Amino acid sequence: MTLDALIAFLDRGGPAMMAIAVLSVATLTLIMWKIWDLARLGAWSRAASEAALTDWQTGRTDAALGRLAPRRGLRAVMAHRAMNSLQTLPEPAAREETVRVARGGLMKARRGLRALDLIATIAPLIGLLGTVLGMIEAFQALQEAGNRADPAALAGGIWQALLTTAAGMAVAIPASMALSWFDSVTDRLQAEMEDIATRIFVTPRAPA
Repeated sequence: MTLDALIAFLDRGGPAMMAIAVLSVATLTLIMWKIWDLARLGAWSRAASEAALTDWQTGRTDAALGRLAPRRGLRAVMAHRAMNSLQTLPEPAAREETVRVARGGLMKARRGLRALDLIATIAPLIGLLGTVLGMIEAFQALQEAGNRADPAALAGGIWQALLTTAAGMAVAIPASMALSWFDSVTDRLQAEMEDIATRIFVTPRAPA
């Protein structure tokens, strides 16, 4: 589609179509950014944490801490803080510190999801609003034309009005799918962080 054709298509839907076009760009940008953000936070990588846990459970505390120290993934950061806290704080305080770090990490993992949720909610509503306004305009033109009304012109006005509903759904569907996927990733990440913390605090360690 050429630029002129795209502009003409957007113009048919009026301001509502323009708003939906902006939302479509925002949706694509959010999805791409969120994939990069979760990858940067180590959402799909737990090998370092598992290896450090093995060291921790076999009494190689320094090796476990050294393995985790350079890592920036959420699991690794939380595990490092939990292990380090157990070395320097009473266990209740160490647990509280671990929970604090885990909560902060999960907030980072979930940032941007509210925006996707908002887009998935309002895009169909904006499309519906554009359709209603377009239908009102079409029937006003029909009333003014009276007996001279052209059914073809009326049909053209109606299908142009319906464009915004279709466009709104076309934006909302991928936004909803991406939101569900990101939610499942963060839910799994939370469960794995809880599992790691429990194993650090509960699993007995062999003597050094």
